[in-house]
Amino acid sequence: MRRFVAAALLALLLGPLPAAAQDGNWHHGLSLFGDLKYGPDFKHYDSANPDAPKGGSARLGIGSSFDTLNVVPTNGTPAAGLSLVYQSLMTRSADEAYAEYGEIAEAVKYPKDISSVTYRLNAKARWNDGQPVTPDDVVWSFDAWKANNVRQANYYSHVVKAQASGEHEVTFTFDKPGNRELPQIVGELVVLPKHWWTANGPDGKPRDISQTSFEPPLGSGAYRVKSADPGRSLVLERVKDWWGADLPTAKGLNNFDELHYEFFQDRDVMREAFKGDAYDFRVESSAKDWATAYDIPAVADNRLIKEMIPDRTSGRMQAFGFNLRRAKFADIRVRRAFNLVFDFEEMNRTIFFNQYKRIDSYFAGLDLASSGLPQGVELAILQELKDKLPPEVFTSPFANPVNGTDEARRANLRAAFALLKEAGWEIRDRKLTNVKSGEVMGAEVLLDNPTFERVALLWKPGLERLGIAVTIRSVDTSQFQKRQDSRDFDLIMYGQAQSQSPGNEQRGLWSSQAADVPGSDNIMGIKDPAVDALIDRVIFAKSRDDLVAATKALDRVLLAGAYVVPHWYLDADRLLYWNRFGRPATLPSQSGSGGFPQAWWWDAALAAKTGLPK
Repeated sequence: MRRFVAAALLALLLGPLPAAAQDGNWHHGLSLFGDLKYGPDFKHYDSANPDAPKGGSARLGIGSSFDTLNVVPTNGTPAAGLSLVYQSLMTRSADEAYAEYGEIAEAVKYPKDISSVTYRLNAKARWNDGQPVTPDDVVWSFDAWKANNVRQANYYSHVVKAQASGEHEVTFTFDKPGNRELPQIVGELVVLPKHWWTANGPDGKPRDISQTSFEPPLGSGAYRVKSADPGRSLVLERVKDWWGADLPTAKGLNNFDELHYEFFQDRDVMREAFKGDAYDFRVESSAKDWATAYDIPAVADNRLIKEMIPDRTSGRMQAFGFNLRRAKFADIRVRRAFNLVFDFEEMNRTIFFNQYKRIDSYFAGLDLASSGLPQGVELAILQELKDKLPPEVFTSPFANPVNGTDEARRANLRAAFALLKEAGWEIRDRKLTNVKSGEVMGAEVLLDNPTFERVALLWKPGLERLGIAVTIRSVDTSQFQKRQDSRDFDLIMYGQAQSQSPGNEQRGLWSSQAADVPGSDNIMGIKDPAVDALIDRVIFAKSRDDLVAATKALDRVLLAGAYVVPHWYLDADRLLYWNRFGRPATLPSQSGSGGFPQAWWWDAALAAKTGLPK
């Protein structure tokens, strides 16, 4: 049931508001909590080099495929790199968490009760065919996203309408006041050209934004599509007369004349192609490959740089996720039994070179992760939901089972058998069988990355000792996405990044409302009234401290639900790149992968020493 707050109490409940809400005047940016780092007259980010040369190219390898150049519909896999073709109303700061500055919009304001937000468009904003970006484009884009993309419809579910409110202004109205994140969420809206989408394509037929397409799209961003080979490659070229080149959020960025994206279905082929100089930049996800695959002359003579940089930009949960819609996984005891025989310690020792920590949070790597027993504000929040929570939330800190020795493995196997027996399963003819229904327990582990096959294969023997028939299936990216969206899986390779400022997107990830929506981000199908209530507490947090406490409470309850078998994480990016590039002295703190390619540039002198790309 939705909570409505009386206007007379609203100011007390909201606490201190960001500057843009305090006076109702126009502001150049938004910060969710605290002041903006950059003033209205700033020239460029501190992590950008405004004198960076333009030119050259950069080649990126992508470990997936694509089946469309239309970024809108849910039923497609858009090509990587298309975000550079488009712009949003605002853009996230490169150097500070939970802050945005004007992009297509030059200014923003909203009332003290946060019941709406108004954006004033930059009168200079142009599509790359020269036509101006208009309020009509923004309104049409908002409607198109909500109508044709399940995830965006959920993300903007609390924005009830968008309408032109001035020659260069658009106002978005919210379903209720007090949601302090909504103005920034609206600022993330990717704006699309109405005049282009509502016209006929080269074939003389009307374009359809609801369908996949390989027609190069029109955008307003720094790059346009030069060429595309479906599923294989994409080339972007810099727009030389780009209207936004002098924006402070763009100065010193977007320096390459061309960006080449090469798509690979096989990860081993992709790695070897990089070593053979088929592309320039790689983030290595494999601990084994990082430790063993790059003992080559190019690294020894500094032509190929191998560097590890800290990553504090996002939290993450990586895991094998259960499909809770399947009756065999509805019982938490069954899910816990699966985790008991996951031998992370042996995996870390034998295939990960002891580089990882076991994930024990949905926000691993951030100050939002729960730990120990709940205290202070977090405890008070959980106490309000005590009748909806298992007692162990208050009495036992979350901890993954520990294996790694024969003694520990035997103990965990016995514990798993006990849980399965309590849940109504027993061994019959060496098969785990449901006592009441006679169902034999089987589990298919669905993967989109063959690298994880060895992990699943190491997990499989423990599950088979429980009498579970295990199938491991790797499929291509498109098939994986289709099976995920249609909920056609038992266990699935699951990964979810989290920002430093979680908010409305949590509804799409965990809410009961999203659980039965095909294609939503609630992939496991979680339905828990306590989780729903905690999502509201996160969204309507009154301060940073309140947000942290509410998020820790949400994390703790999600962990207690045993919806996943957690994997591992590393608080760093493993970078590899051919030594042909310059980069800022200070890398952008809020951009993953060291800000490549946007903040880097072609260095002709280094390229001459390293050798030109093959």
